[in-house]
Amino acid sequence: MEIEVQLPNARRQNLKALSGGERALLFIALFIAVHMVRPGSFCVLDEVDASLDDVNVARFCRLLQDLALREQFLVITHNKRTMRVMQRLVGVVTQPRGISRVIEVTLKQAEGYADRGAA
Repeated sequence: MEIEVQLPNARRQNLKALSGGERALLFIALFIAVHMVRPGSFCVLDEVDASLDDVNVARFCRLLQDLALREQFLVITHNKRTMRVMQRLVGVVTQPRGISRVIEVTLKQAEGYADRGAA
């Protein structure tokens, strides 16, 4: 199936011809449009910000904060800017001898850990 899109100030082209960042922005725009009309109760987003530049990550985070007023989000990311707007952070750390442990902290706690590590 062929899908053609036309981004603002651009010509119409096949979805496959878009860059990773353009595809991510297109997905996010469709996602937000659907959720503004019919929000769910829970949503999982996996690395949707990975191919975005810093300006678009900031825009994505603002939109996510607005949507989070109406529904819950689980965001899987490695992007520090995205992590900064989350209410809770959950991560997996590897202890000695290859034993993994799940940790959960609030953003305030995480900032305290970062401050101690920088000292």
